[in-house]
Amino acid sequence: MSAIRTFLTKSKLSSFLSVGRNFSTSPVSNHKVAVLGAAGGIGQPLSLLLKQNPGVTKLALYDIAHTPGVSADLSHIDSVAQVSGHTGPDEIADCLKGAKVVVIPAGVPRKPGMTRDDLFNTNAGIVATLAKACAEHCPDAFICIISNPVNSTVPICCEMFKKAGVTNTNRIFGVTTLDVVRSNTFVAEKKSLDVSTVDVPVIGGHAGITIIPLLSQCQPPVSFGEAETDALTLRIQDAGTEVVKAKNGAGSATLSMAYAGARFANSCLEALSGQENIIECAFIPSSVTEATYFSTPLVLGPEGVKSNLGIGEITEYECSLVKACVPELQASIKKGEAFAASFQ
Repeated sequence: MSAIRTFLTKSKLSSFLSVGRNFSTSPVSNHKVAVLGAAGGIGQPLSLLLKQNPGVTKLALYDIAHTPGVSADLSHIDSVAQVSGHTGPDEIADCLKGAKVVVIPAGVPRKPGMTRDDLFNTNAGIVATLAKACAEHCPDAFICIISNPVNSTVPICCEMFKKAGVTNTNRIFGVTTLDVVRSNTFVAEKKSLDVSTVDVPVIGGHAGITIIPLLSQCQPPVSFGEAETDALTLRIQDAGTEVVKAKNGAGSATLSMAYAGARFANSCLEALSGQENIIECAFIPSSVTEATYFSTPLVLGPEGVKSNLGIGEITEYECSLVKACVPELQASIKKGEAFAASFQ
């Protein structure tokens, strides 16, 4: 367990959020990154963060509208990446060709009273269409899926790749990084810690009770009473709704999700460049539990998932959360796979 905990250090986002122009000081190679849904509430700030990463030499932005304006705006920033804008299905091939990392925040956001699953009917078709294009034009790229419900959209993407004859899904990830970021923040606040030193692995999925923060594995070690553990876990699980309510109909968690998405994309770029010990939690095809997809800490490498660190030692309370999580995940996974099977 100590070896796992040693590895469970978050990608050093602080190292590339340095003062000045550079978003990343990491020695990553030159890569093309595509953002699908770049004109949206997550896509715009995400693209801004990626534009500041000197390892990104080409930043291709795609959406169904407003992309020329976003790309023109970002192109005026004095950083390395050359920005291109692509609008509509006729231009998606040019956006994706040569991309090493594709980040997908496309789709509609949550509104008050909506769950992530309420987004399925709209976002499932969007993700299926984009996954089909990725399978055709950049089948070897790292695919980072932000579009909700992640518990269903990741299975959709994997199935669309398989339908296109791409059987290797080792580079397809559901981005659950925001759950880790929130857990780190809330624990640091509770314990008056420097948040940059806090690491809380989060396993399971990316909705409600499927979000399982492993507070027992937090680094540095912390302790909470039973009531406090339960309250903190519930807050982490419901943090997205907390933001939706606070915005009062004006959007969902866009800025924090853009930050988390940029962190995960940067980790993918570092892994592609051959850096060692790149660890992130993500929702992927998995045999760790009875659910065929599950989020756990992963070691990333140039080919995608290098190794799955699994769940590790957890408390009885955390075991109960996993037990409750699995049936929820199985239903969401089945729903996504069924959608993909019938999607033309």
